[in-house]
Amino acid sequence: MRRFTIVVHGGAGALASEERGRAAAAGCLEAARIGHRILAEGGSALEAVQAACVALEDNPLFNAGTGSCLNEEGRIEMDAAIMEGTSRRAGGVAVITGVRNPILVARRVLDRGRHVLLAGEGAERFARAEGFAPYPPSLLLTEAALDRWRREREGTLPPRPGTVGAVAIDREGRVAAATSTGGTSGKAPGRVGDSPIPGAGLYADDAAGAVSATGHGETILRAVLSRYVCDRMAAGLPAQQAVEEGIRELGRLGGEGGAIAVDPAGRAGIASNTPFMSWAVIEADGRESSGHRCRIP
Repeated sequence: MRRFTIVVHGGAGALASEERGRAAAAGCLEAARIGHRILAEGGSALEAVQAACVALEDNPLFNAGTGSCLNEEGRIEMDAAIMEGTSRRAGGVAVITGVRNPILVARRVLDRGRHVLLAGEGAERFARAEGFAPYPPSLLLTEAALDRWRREREGTLPPRPGTVGAVAIDREGRVAAATSTGGTSGKAPGRVGDSPIPGAGLYADDAAGAVSATGHGETILRAVLSRYVCDRMAAGLPAQQAVEEGIRELGRLGGEGGAIAVDPAGRAGIASNTPFMSWAVIEADGRESSGHRCRIP
């Protein structure tokens, strides 16, 4: 039986305030506790990362689900994905609206097994066919997201990316990863970032580990960041060293962001080249750690 661990992040970028940073770290820890409880009771890594991601989507502090940012037309379009490492099955949705928890729709895509990624109107039709009730986008909108959108249009704030994610390894040595995001604020309608793309925004392989990325999606896509980190864990690097190498590669391509990982030994890795990244880790013995800054490689 292996050591089980869960790692959660709430996005990387600029730090609005220390108060907000502390609140985001607390939100990550709350989500990690939900996922860790599942692992402690013998549940799977896949269920654990899903539950943690739902908690983050429901927390209006984060740019995912409730609290998602607005595109340049003032609409919410969300992306999410989930992946397990035993058979490397994955499911994702992109440019979806009208659902409360995109990660749950992504999980249903994985379970059905016919496709890996559904987008836009097709993703919404799938959600309805699977019994997900319509959820008015107005209920996903927060005053903070609307205020940011207005200030970005006035040129007083730069666009902000943001993603939430979780990685875990369970008692059986199975790994999983999940990501969810409202995307980059002020993005073009129909834009798809790294979050729902296996290998970029997330990756999971029992033989290597699991990774979830956050930051500038276009550069993360070009770097194939999550697979890059997984490949280094497969070569024997511990999770922390692997994510640091991945973030250096992201920086070499001109990108900003962060990543979390868990390796087959249950070791956690967290790194970012941005001033802020909220995160939390809970290990098998219940030891908890969290913060809103991390090591910059």
